[in-house]
Amino acid sequence: MFWAQILALVFGVGGVGALITATVSNEWKVTTRASAVITATWIFQGLWMNCGGNALGSFHCRPHLTLFRVPGYIQACRGLMIAAVSLGFFASIFALFGMKCTKVGGSDKAKAKIACLAGITFILSGLCSMTGCSLYANKITTEFFDPLYVEQKYELGAALFIGWAGASLCIIGGIIFCFSISDNSQTPRMAYAYNGATSVLSSRTKYQSREGDFKNTTSSKQFDKNAYV
Repeated sequence: MFWAQILALVFGVGGVGALITATVSNEWKVTTRASAVITATWIFQGLWMNCGGNALGSFHCRPHLTLFRVPGYIQACRGLMIAAVSLGFFASIFALFGMKCTKVGGSDKAKAKIACLAGITFILSGLCSMTGCSLYANKITTEFFDPLYVEQKYELGAALFIGWAGASLCIIGGIIFCFSISDNSQTPRMAYAYNGATSVLSSRTKYQSREGDFKNTTSSKQFDKNAYV
């Protein structure tokens, strides 16, 4: 069913777009609303920059200047999100070659294999993003609920929810692509069996009709001879 593959492609491409948005976003964690009300300023951080703003609408962002002073969990999340975006990009290309409605990709059997590869790649992309966002969220919640942690506490930012949503879309699209292989393999066999049955029935019908015509012709000839006698 190519409609299922089109739906899977929409889910996958939408998920990859959400992953890109989450990766470049600077709102992975934000300061609590209570501190923002008191000081009229707030801080939000991402994988690449630390930003601050105030009630007057001014913002200032400072990138992470060195790689070696970045915390380990941020580096891990960077790698996972970059891997997720890369896998999603290649999965989208594989999906275009493996869909039944496209003219490229070879035979139906080859297209089924490419579609399966696209589905697996989409699932891996979603798992990488899900792992990265969950790792970052676990760090935030651990610090927030730790009574001995005296530094600035943060809440979950919008980028985490966007990343989780994109990961879910990629996983759903990949599962649909993997299940679409069964439809590709069953359709030719069903069509072949149906055509064969039709041809056999049609040949039997033609043979019976010819046999009936021959009997009618023979009986008519016998009737003519008896009439003359």
